[in-house]
Amino acid sequence: MNDLLQSKTHLKISPQLVGVPVKIDAGRVVVELLTTECMSADDMGLVHGGFIFGLADYAAMLAVNEETVVLGAAETRFLAPVKVGDTAVATAVMLESEKNKFQVECMVKVADKVVFQGLFTCFVLKKHVLS
Repeated sequence: MNDLLQSKTHLKISPQLVGVPVKIDAGRVVVELLTTECMSADDMGLVHGGFIFGLADYAAMLAVNEETVVLGAAETRFLAPVKVGDTAVATAVMLESEKNKFQVECMVKVADKVVFQGLFTCFVLKKHVLS
């Protein structure tokens, strides 16, 4: 990673499924996902939207970058299809924070085309959600 900050969260997540961070700055993150055949929903190579959502969610978590960050809500729009072989690039930017609640905006592009937009509400918990 060519980042200024190191990731503090989601350390065991699979980069093949949700992407690889290419830039982590305070409150702004870029994550890239090369889509593969195992993500295909059909014979035409349409990538299932869950993988694009996962990419965006991961980018949002990294924008908050706290060990116990979790997703509370998401308002999302799928704007264009993604096909196997595309590289999807998510950019997440923290818009605001109040105590343990954070609003993160995320946009996913393939080349110059926006394919996904989302507003994620994230929370930083005092301890791990499974504790």
